[in-house]
Amino acid sequence: MTRIVAGFAGSLTLAVPRSGTRPTSDRVREAIFSALESRDALDDARVLDLYAGSGALGLEAASRGAAAVVLVERNRQAASVCRRNADALLRAAHDRRPPRIDVVTRAVRSHLEHDGAGGYDLVFSDPPYELGEADLAADLEALVPLLAADATVVVERSARSPEPRWPDGIAPARRKDYGETTVWWADATGEAGPQPVPPSQSS
Repeated sequence: MTRIVAGFAGSLTLAVPRSGTRPTSDRVREAIFSALESRDALDDARVLDLYAGSGALGLEAASRGAAAVVLVERNRQAASVCRRNADALLRAAHDRRPPRIDVVTRAVRSHLEHDGAGGYDLVFSDPPYELGEADLAADLEALVPLLAADATVVVERSARSPEPRWPDGIAPARRKDYGETTVWWADATGEAGPQPVPPSQSS
């Protein structure tokens, strides 16, 4: 069972697609959002959730104060689940000013290459573990022009996967291991060239 952990929609149960997605575990999601709140990275943020699955990451951000969230999911069944979950979350807003939530049924690369808005403060990328490193690198490169100046990028990968190939414009900040899952944190930057990554912190 997947739930919104905190915020105005805290404890809301989310639907999960029957197949084809790999939901982020509650433990990992709680750790990610604890770190984001310590950075003050959620209030009024514009959020992009790539390979959204059920939409749990983007919707958690919406519950905790994000102003606008875009959920990108190619699988039509999963995108339909995202819409149902978004509608349920918006109903939970009651008298609060609701966040804007858009669900885009499109391949991630195609969306990144045609997104006319940009200015994202926070980006989640939780692709299938079988997505190749070259494809992930191409996603990250296409993402760069869409980032706000001080944006945070969170990439979730298998602990057996190598470090993502970061393009100019995104610099790795740290990694955190959770069993079979590794979360990579990176920041938008104007500095060119590869950046070193601190040693893994296991948990």
